[in-house]
Amino acid sequence: MVSWKEFAAAEPELAGIGEQRLDEKGVLLVGTIRKDGTPRISPVEPVFSRGELYLGMMWRSKKALDLLRDPRVLVHSIVLDKDATGGDFKVRGRAVEVTDDAERAQYSQDLLAKIGWAPEESEEPYHLFKVDVEDVAFLTFGKEGMSLRQWRAE
Repeated sequence: MVSWKEFAAAEPELAGIGEQRLDEKGVLLVGTIRKDGTPRISPVEPVFSRGELYLGMMWRSKKALDLLRDPRVLVHSIVLDKDATGGDFKVRGRAVEVTDDAERAQYSQDLLAKIGWAPEESEEPYHLFKVDVEDVAFLTFGKEGMSLRQWRAE
């Protein structure tokens, strides 16, 4: 597995598509694994910063607890119509908990710049993860049929 930055260095065009598709609606879907082994799908606001894909989550939320227990994660772009206009972008990897104070402060600044709000660490704790990328898939549909671009960490 690699950081988003390393993925982007290996596949800059595909990473650019991914950043656009995952960020354009302001929210993406995250698949986690519940304690009983069944899947959970949840919305998350992504932040791309310093070569990382960050996922901030409410303190003790079910999706955050899932990731603390089992870090396997699927990140999926929002699809708003049956034709998947713009394509379907997926990242499979591992969620890595971010505990470094400086990195968390930078995330908060970036989130504030992006949406006009950021949590105050002292008042409302939150979970922060970055995604280590294992593989990526970008699926598009057109008159000629389906097209798939894939990348896998070596």
